[in-house]
Formats: sequence, structure tokens, C-alpha cells
Amino acid sequence: MFKNFAKMAGVAAFASMCVACSSPVKKESKPANLTLAPGFSATIFADSLGAARHISVSQHGDVYVKLNHLKEGKGIYCLSDTDGDGIVDKTTAFGDYTGTGILVDQHYLYASSNTTVFRYQLDDDQQVKDVDHPEIIVDGLVAHAIDGAKPLVIDSERNLYVAVASYSDACGDETEDGKSCPLLDSVAGIWQFKADKLKQGYGDGERYATGLKGVMGFAWNGVSNSLYALQHGRGNFHEKFPQYFDATYSAMYPAETLYELTKGADAGWPYVYYDHIQHKKLLAPEFGGDGKKEENDKYLDPVLAFPAHLGPNAMLFYTGDMFPEKYKNGAFIAFHNQSTELHKGFCVAFVPFKNGKPTGDWEIFADDFAGIDLKNPTGPSQHRPCGLAQGPDGALYVSDDLQGTIYKITYTNAKG
Repeated sequence: MFKNFAKMAGVAAFASMCVACSSPVKKESKPANLTLAPGFSATIFADSLGAARHISVSQHGDVYVKLNHLKEGKGIYCLSDTDGDGIVDKTTAFGDYTGTGILVDQHYLYASSNTTVFRYQLDDDQQVKDVDHPEIIVDGLVAHAIDGAKPLVIDSERNLYVAVASYSDACGDETEDGKSCPLLDSVAGIWQFKADKLKQGYGDGERYATGLKGVMGFAWNGVSNSLYALQHGRGNFHEKFPQYFDATYSAMYPAETLYELTKGADAGWPYVYYDHIQHKKLLAPEFGGDGKKEENDKYLDPVLAFPAHLGPNAMLFYTGDMFPEKYKNGAFIAFHNQSTELHKGFCVAFVPFKNGKPTGDWEIFADDFAGIDLKNPTGPSQHRPCGLAQGPDGALYVSDDLQGTIYKITYTNAKG
């Protein structure tokens, strides 16, 4: 009888073990060590992607990532969470070119190299139908080793905007007369093309705005029906003009500037730069300036200015319903660098908007991507925010082009 009992007990124990083994282990998304306002939380949606630049999220929640360095021979990654647990469980990679720009628009995925804009047709689930044969929308864009990225925006009329940065910091070496810059015909501006026309070049498009040294972050505002763009400011004041400027000046100026653009707008690069302390446009030293001479109001004023060297690399107008009302239609900005003035940076900022216009000063929304004390750094930044995207549920995604981390920021409420 004891033997039978022991045998039965053994069978029961084995069965119990089998049940335990066959039960699925619940995966949990990894929390991210970011500083956020009460009620917000951040998780790591994906990591180790490498140079993850701009990102876009489909209506089904798939995250498309553009890489600036190929990973296993591919430059675009589609990250899917098929079971809704907040963790990527399906990855599709394609595209044998590097770059920055990417966006999902209706039935197409647009992506850019540093010279070309490609388009892929999507199926009903917004998955790419043919990863090996994209169409060419725009080709022949100027690209040098410096600042070659081509970020993309499409407006409500299906116009495609491509930002083309200048490869020269101030056009000082290129100007022949100290009065004009010969580069402006093909760089330092935003060009408008047709989103549904193939094989366009500069001659098929229109220079929508000029005088913008380098635009990485720009977005179409659906409330004002206008294009907003953030400019990376110039540098090299004291190195080239020590008679006027010192290293402290170079660390403090010029501002990174936000513009509302209309067709034909001119923000003034390389002839002027913006002093965010005095709220003045000053003449650039290459064109007669000395740090004091003001510009005669020929060029566009920024609607907002940020401290120097923050590096605004992405901009997104938030239209979701997950976040509190104060964030509705406001702008999120990914700062890719740091400000010596503030000892802050490598963060995501927020600018409130109402009726399509900024209504207040900016604030830091998500901080501590760097993973170090920026006032007393003990090493390099661990992560650099580069891209922003909104999910169909209203979550905010942030890409990091240093470690290749994709963050997902959500809101429950302050009380939990």
C-alpha cells in the first residue's frame, strides 16, 4: 500500500511539474530610469539597435526606426508588439541604406538616405508589401560628410517637405564678397515636393523656406496649418574671430530657434544669428558683425528661442488623448546635446501651444537620458534622444541614437 501511495504521489508531483513548465511565463517590460512628472512612466520598448535616428508609429502600433548605421546589413527596422505586453516580439529589417528620415503616411512608408527619399507601399495592416523595391520620390539632394540627414514631413495636402542642412557652419569660407552666400540654392533650407510624384529633383520642387542652417526637428501643425521648424545654431565664434568673442561667448550663443514658416520665409542664416538673452538678431561676424551690430529686421523672427548647443533633433505636436489636457496640441522636442549655460540637455522638452501658437516657455518633460550628472560629469552621456513618435494609444516614443534604445512613455494618473 505504501508503495502504491508513493507511486501515486510521484505521478502527482510529475504532473504538477509539467503544469508549471507548460504555464507561460509572463514577460514584463523593463522600466527606464528617466525623470518624469507624476503619473508618467517610461519603459524600454527595444534596445541595442545602434544609431536609431527618427521613428514613426503605424496605426497598428508598429514602430518603424531609421538607422544611421546599418545593423546586420539593414537600415530600417519594424518593431512589433503582437501580444500587447509592451515588449517587441517581432522584428522585420530591410533597406540597405543609412539615413535619418522616416514616416508612416496613409498607405505608404517614406524613408530617406542622405541624398534620396524612398517610398514603400503598405498593406491593410500598414506592413511593407515589398521591402526590396521601394519607389524613388526625390533624388539628387546635396549631402556632404557633415550634417547630411534629410528629415521628412508631409502636410494635409500631401506636400512632402525635406530639410537640407548646410555643410558649412557659417559660409565664411564660401562667400566671395562678404555679402552673399552661394550655398543657399541647394542647402540651408526646406524644399517642398509632391508626396505622390516619382523621381523628383531640385528642379521639380520649390524652396519653401531658406536661411535655416540645419533643421532636424520640424513638424506640420494641424491647428494652424503651418510648418514649424527648429534650427541648429552655428558655432566657431571665438576660434575665428577672437578680436570680438571669447570661449564663454561661443558656449552661450547663438540660440537654437523655433520658427513658424510660410512659403518664402527667410530665417537669415548665414547673415544673422539670434541672441536669446537680448532677444535680438545680430549680424554674423563673417558678414560685418561684431557681437553688437543688430540686423535691420529683414529676416524672420523666431517664435521661441532655446539656449545654445541643445541640438533639437526632433519635434512632434501631440494630438493624443492619453496625456493630460495641458499637453494637447503642444510640441515635444528631443534635445540631442547639452547646454553649458544650463548644465542640462539630452532630454525631451515640452512647449505649450494654443490655437496653433506657443503660449508659454518651454519645460523639461523627460530627463536623465544621459545617465550622468551634467554639472559634474564622470563620463560621456549614455543615451541621446533623437527621434519622437506618437502611438495610436497616445503613448510617446523616444529613440536614442547612441545605444539604440526605444523608450515608451505613458500616463496613468498622478494617483496611480
